[in-house]
Amino acid sequence: MPRSTRRVAFVDSGLGLLGYADALHALRPDLGLVLSLDPDNMPYGPRSPEEVQRLIMASARATLLHEPAAIVVACNTASVHGLGTLRAELEPAVPVIGTVPAIRPAAAAGGPVAVWATAATTSSDYLRGLVDAFAADVETHRVAALGLAEAIESGDSRAVDECIAYAASQTPDGVRSLVLGCTHYGLVVDRIVAALGGGVTIHDSPVAVARQTLRRIGLEPDPDATEAGVEAVLFSGRPGLVSASWAAYPAGERLLRSAAGRHTLSS
Repeated sequence: MPRSTRRVAFVDSGLGLLGYADALHALRPDLGLVLSLDPDNMPYGPRSPEEVQRLIMASARATLLHEPAAIVVACNTASVHGLGTLRAELEPAVPVIGTVPAIRPAAAAGGPVAVWATAATTSSDYLRGLVDAFAADVETHRVAALGLAEAIESGDSRAVDECIAYAASQTPDGVRSLVLGCTHYGLVVDRIVAALGGGVTIHDSPVAVARQTLRRIGLEPDPDATEAGVEAVLFSGRPGLVSASWAAYPAGERLLRSAAGRHTLSS
């Protein structure tokens, strides 16, 4: 199949980028998608800021062969440590869009608010700064969803449910809004909602990031545009195949359908 005329690249340590690529695909299905994962080095959370910056730079540079119109850093940790360096190197030729946990809209809706994140992010000055900036007057609880990102990455459904159950047990009663502070978590949002029960509003970033990406490249949403989809997959900079394991998650299944006819599946 021919390549699309415009492409957007997504970079992350792992599968968290699927939800962000899926959100953009829903708004502009005619954009080609380049997915750059880094399985050799994930997770990024325990790594030093300098390591994260180096790794995300390498992942982004690997996408340039595909001439992306923009690059989305679909990782909170990588956005914190690498976004400035990426923009200094690539913009204005290639806009770079980062991700930030949706604390501001959650706080605006009223508390109490809980933020689920990795252990490293939960204890970080970065998250503390976001809470101080946008939710200083709102009761906010930071909850370490221990092992959840890794369980999602492995596709271990039982482990995913166990990690969600643990994080739910650490979430105080009466929380009205839950912010997903790791890009992986949105892939299992239905299970998170089920574990928390009714009355909790989930705040995540993929749609907002997709809309910002379109603004940066001068496009309006057009959900009925002719479909392109996943055009290239990179694993730690190496060309790879779309993975059948992505079908464990609704966003991944939709992206696999978009890639049908373009790629051979890996198991």
